[in-house]
Amino acid sequence: FPTPLGDISDAEWDDLIGTNLKAPLFLAQAAASELRRNHGAIVNIVDIHAERPMHGYMLYSVAKSGLSGLTRALAQELAPHVRVNAVAPGVILWPEETEWNMEDRRKIVAHTLLKREGDPIDIARTVLFLLRDAPYVTGQTIAVDGGRSINL
Repeated sequence: FPTPLGDISDAEWDDLIGTNLKAPLFLAQAAASELRRNHGAIVNIVDIHAERPMHGYMLYSVAKSGLSGLTRALAQELAPHVRVNAVAPGVILWPEETEWNMEDRRKIVAHTLLKREGDPIDIARTVLFLLRDAPYVTGQTIAVDGGRSINL
């Protein structure tokens, strides 16, 4: 949800930072010993706007940027027994309650190199790749955005 500068509340901060940064940190911490024992892996879901913030969505962008940094820090902390990566979706699903009308959506999709929206299965396949088929990948973020981040 939008959080324009000047209108940000403590509750919005707690909500967005809590769900996107605090929860993944404490979940990883709680699971660390079991993950180490089983040579597990963590895949965080960040966003292409972690690197390129979207105007009016400052807190969301900051929270996802923090999660991107947390991904790299956890990769260092949990190596060599646990791999930690992230997936950064682009246009996959639109928020249910949104100001993005059809024209806005069309313009955003037009900025993707593939000229289409992605599907949730694109994210699921990338997560599965990182968990099952990428034993030598850690500390990385894969953008699944149809090339949109190139044009931001």
